[in-house]
Amino acid sequence: RRRLMKTLAGPCRYEETIRKSRFIAHAGPVKSQADTLTFYESVIDPGATHNCWAWTINHVHRSNDDGEPSGSAGRPILATIDGRKLDQVMIVVTRHYGGIKRGIGGLVRAYGGCAAKCLDRAQIIEWLPRVECELQFEFALSGAVHDLLEQHGAEKHSESFDASGASMLVSVEERQFRNLESALADVSRGRASLSRRDVRN
Repeated sequence: RRRLMKTLAGPCRYEETIRKSRFIAHAGPVKSQADTLTFYESVIDPGATHNCWAWTINHVHRSNDDGEPSGSAGRPILATIDGRKLDQVMIVVTRHYGGIKRGIGGLVRAYGGCAAKCLDRAQIIEWLPRVECELQFEFALSGAVHDLLEQHGAEKHSESFDASGASMLVSVEERQFRNLESALADVSRGRASLSRRDVRN
């Protein structure tokens, strides 16, 4: 069964004023923790009262209240991402305080609501998770290896050679990884090795 994941096609923005505080939500696709830092720095307002955020990447979650009461900002933003079953997504909600204090319930509704309305404006796309792998094999196996890569829908990204054989960087759908690993073991009798590196889009 093909396990489709959902993410955002690109960044989106939503803004509203709630009881004199201005809330600005930015959502965007992120593929790594380095991406989350880049996205955060591109959308925050250093002069704002709070820049609260949450992200989900390959089922790893992080959130931050940035000075708001614990659990009142980051967690509701994260709940919005999880509620839509999205992955590789980050949302930052910036608040400019307007002078009227809100209880924790009000903050939860404001941050979660702004995040949800931002996602309402986003274009959602589906994708199949891919695994990046390192493949090493003896020269004599080259034809068989290329045939197997084609049969399993693998993509070759780079290839290098040394005295012992070839080394290749490939990606394959996550659900096909075990099948490819098993087929390579059968055809090579241990003279080829396949190891996972990372999940990539």
